[in-house]
Amino acid sequence: MNEDSKQKSLEFLKNQFQTYYEDNNVELPDRFGRREYAFVFYGGKGMMRHIGFDKKKKINTFLAENAPAHTYYSSAYYQKPDASTMNEKQWMGAELIFDLDSDHLPNADKLTFEQSLECVKEEFQKLVCEFLLDDFGFNKKYLDLYFSGGRGYHCHVKDPLVFDLDSSERREIVDYITGRDLRDTIIFREHATGRKQYGRRIFASGKSLKMPRPDESGWRGRISRGLIEIVNEIKNSEDPISKLKEYGVKHADAEKLINDLSDDRINRIKDGYLDQSKTIRKFFLNRALRQQAVQLSAGETDEPVTCDIKRLIRLPGSIHGKTGLRVTKINIDKIMDFNPLIKTIVFDDRIVTVNLSDPYTIEMSNTKFELEAGKQKVPSYLAVFLIGRRAATIL
Repeated sequence: MNEDSKQKSLEFLKNQFQTYYEDNNVELPDRFGRREYAFVFYGGKGMMRHIGFDKKKKINTFLAENAPAHTYYSSAYYQKPDASTMNEKQWMGAELIFDLDSDHLPNADKLTFEQSLECVKEEFQKLVCEFLLDDFGFNKKYLDLYFSGGRGYHCHVKDPLVFDLDSSERREIVDYITGRDLRDTIIFREHATGRKQYGRRIFASGKSLKMPRPDESGWRGRISRGLIEIVNEIKNSEDPISKLKEYGVKHADAEKLINDLSDDRINRIKDGYLDQSKTIRKFFLNRALRQQAVQLSAGETDEPVTCDIKRLIRLPGSIHGKTGLRVTKINIDKIMDFNPLIKTIVFDDRIVTVNLSDPYTIEMSNTKFELEAGKQKVPSYLAVFLIGRRAATIL
């Protein structure tokens, strides 16, 4: 990308964003005057932060005049949100934030943009419905759900009970949801499979692991359901070895697992008993755990957003600078019905000429686009998306 094309592209994006903010007021968070705000600008260096607003009109005027590429606000409340240091701000509490991004998914690099959005939405529904509502028992009225405008979803827990939680307490919540340090001794109970008598004393002659009932609450029932699902997938597969390799099992381990997984053992698992075979125990527990847990970070060393009591999160109603899609609120009862590539498009279909660096295929606004590299004419909303993702430049 030459400097002239880069500058034209930045100006195009800024003009589009400015028009949007001039015509639309963003959704402001509760106690907006206690929040810190931060911005990243097209062509700018770094982030402008430690900003506070005491009136709603000032925020919308700022957005219309400056057209930032990215707009954030703090999950925390402060006495002095515009103070230049965190200590001076005087922390008053913070929402509990969950940020699910498609980058956190296994094999994320192999998914198309649309596929990644669909997969992360399934994870998001699991987080909200199975963990936050069922296991933790939060009331729906305290959960605000948003599409991030980019590649994921945000959940804001606004129950007053969570505001004062420190980072370590929030870490415990994350550990539960991700199944960290979950041991088989917590899930399974040893069960004697036979008895032998020596004199007057009776001893267990064999042991198996008794699985919890699938309808049990919490992780016990969740793991049991996962185990049964995995067994059915393997048993019904025409090529069990290949199926196991899809799970990430090495070929040699897959062969050993299939050899150990006799029909008799499969039936016993379905009846609620997990054999003492170490290969079977290790595979099924680890696989069920990965399948049932929620991916809240990209890896063991990546600190999840949830643990951060001073986190900046995207402002609802603002536009994501890398996609041109709006940060949009979602109905908690209709998560799976939500299609961000329809519901969050804010720019019109005026035709714009762009130069594509590579072929690109995507479906937006109920229209399938199969674009070749080079000069292409596309709607404004797609032009913003492609330029924001650095897949194209303006002509």
